[in-house]
Amino acid sequence: MKRYEVMYIVRPNLEEQARKDLINDINQIFAKFESPEPKVDEWGMRDLAYEINDFKKGYYVVLDVVASTEAIAEVNRVIKIKEDVIRHIVIARDEI
Repeated sequence: MKRYEVMYIVRPNLEEQARKDLINDINQIFAKFESPEPKVDEWGMRDLAYEINDFKKGYYVVLDVVASTEAIAEVNRVIKIKEDVIRHIVIARDEI
């Protein structure tokens, strides 16, 4: 397992409860792959550096997680499917 940082940006017009459900759904993927609970850091609504899908703002969420490559591959797959996530990036940190 490796330490990863996952950052994703949620559509700014998504309701609060739907946003919480989305964050929870993504965190549950790690639980399915027996990874420890990710540390969630919600940065909140921020201006985007450039317009994405006609949005000038986005809700930023950063996860710090220790996970297997299979878990990260599944998170990438699911995030690409979710229409409420307008951008994401996964960065491998250090070996555990």
